[in-house]
Amino acid sequence: LSGYTFAKTTPAHLAHRTSQTQQEPEKVGFQHQCLHHIAMGQSNSALSNEELEEYEYCTFFNRKEILLVHQRFSQLKMHAGEDMVALKNVLKLPEITNNPFRERICKVFSQDESGDLSFEDFLDMMSVFSENATRDVKASYAFRIYDFDGDGYLGRDDLIDTVRALCGEENLTNDEMSQVADKILNEADLDGDGRLSYVEFDNVIARAPDFISTFRIRM
Repeated sequence: LSGYTFAKTTPAHLAHRTSQTQQEPEKVGFQHQCLHHIAMGQSNSALSNEELEEYEYCTFFNRKEILLVHQRFSQLKMHAGEDMVALKNVLKLPEITNNPFRERICKVFSQDESGDLSFEDFLDMMSVFSENATRDVKASYAFRIYDFDGDGYLGRDDLIDTVRALCGEENLTNDEMSQVADKILNEADLDGDGRLSYVEFDNVIARAPDFISTFRIRM
């Protein structure tokens, strides 16, 4: 998948949907590659009409929403001339303060996986968590967020870490977390390899009607 080239010939939501049927989720980078292409000529100040048009094409946002995201990003920067916002400052966003996966989310959308975000990283993140993003797009990024070791599968340890983040160590013992992870694998691991592929994970998500409404960041 060539990313930007593919995006320019296919509507954004269809590009995401098509890529999910053809590639592993960790290789899906259409939206980020598209935004990175635009960023090469971007200034640090106001967005031009051309940039707004390209951002609108690459994301699930309209121009008004893109400008709002840009404003929020600018508010997070320590200094006006900075291109990046440090992870510690992104985590101050009220919209993600109470999200147990807030640090993982930032690292997944960060180009260098440090959690520090450029405007394009930030816009990408907010777009995926927006109301208009498709279920397929949300599912692919949820998989990457839960894939703590980054091997392209949700293994037993990934599931335990996910349960720990969701429930907290004060609510479940280590044995109880392991039991929950084992139960998930017993029910969802269709090929019996002891881990969940993206397809197996997507089957689980398909049976969760409230997934889209919960996988959201409201600005």
